[in-house]
Amino acid sequence: MTSPGSIINVIVAAFLCGFSVVAFAAAPAVAQTTVDEYLDRLADPELRNWDVVEADVYQRWQISGSASADYLLRRGLDAMEAEDYTAAYDHLTALTDHAPEFAEGWNARATMFFEQQMFGPAIADIQRVLALEPRHFGALAGLGVMLEDMGDTDGALEAYEAAHAIHPNQPDIQRLLDDLRVQLEGEAL
Repeated sequence: MTSPGSIINVIVAAFLCGFSVVAFAAAPAVAQTTVDEYLDRLADPELRNWDVVEADVYQRWQISGSASADYLLRRGLDAMEAEDYTAAYDHLTALTDHAPEFAEGWNARATMFFEQQMFGPAIADIQRVLALEPRHFGALAGLGVMLEDMGDTDGALEAYEAAHAIHPNQPDIQRLLDDLRVQLEGEAL
């Protein structure tokens, strides 16, 4: 069985991997390809360069189209990295108020809530993310982790399976799914 600490590390990595690897990279590198095209490619279980495509997806998700929204996201992420959750909350809430159609603002705030073990607000923000970007595999994986931690194994399995269908090559998602399936098979015996 997976320890709670390792589950938390996986989900934080799932939420933030795009931020730390490609945060605010130059937009021209991806201007010709839409996020939907990248997500379509990412769904190919035979994709060899999935990590590059994943980075492209995260990069596209971080482009709001508004300099002020991008600034608020950057400030919120910087505050989270510094573990200044009051400032992170202020910046990310200003972002979600300013740009309510920007899914990554909601995702960043969900991550901040998750890091504080505030699952109710995190799940509410993930619902907003998924309403705006139904193929947000990081949000789905994070939702699964929280549901599993709260004892909703059926909901967690559904979230992991949805994330895996979108991104079948992501090893952290695969591990979460496999670990839960093993746990559920053990309970069935």
